[in-house]
Amino acid sequence: MGLKRSSKASAEFSMASLTDIIFLLLIFFMLTSNFVQIKPFDLPISDSQTVAPTNIVVQLEKDGITRVNNIDVNGAAIAQALTDALSQVENAEDATVTIVAETGVPFNRITPIMKLAASKRARAIIATQPRPRG
Repeated sequence: MGLKRSSKASAEFSMASLTDIIFLLLIFFMLTSNFVQIKPFDLPISDSQTVAPTNIVVQLEKDGITRVNNIDVNGAAIAQALTDALSQVENAEDATVTIVAETGVPFNRITPIMKLAASKRARAIIATQPRPRG
């Protein structure tokens, strides 16, 4: 009898399921990522080009308004709001407090926030805008 066995392996690979997974991951990361909402105002100019991750944003305006993660706070409530925000960060050792201070804000409003972040073992950075080239 002349029976032939056809045991050829198919060399084709379907990319359809892989693209579905990639799109699902893309949608997942877009929905779970944090978007930093910063009111547009003039920032100090700097030559630094370091980009750091942001967990908590503290905005300081010239007219005295202070926001912690887009919530208006004032006086002693600033320390409590920052402490509460730091307690909600998943990885407290890598927490970063970004201080967005409008140009003209006195430095004596910035230093207490930096000291509080340091006392909670969080990094504190000051947001700046790059110096124009030319």
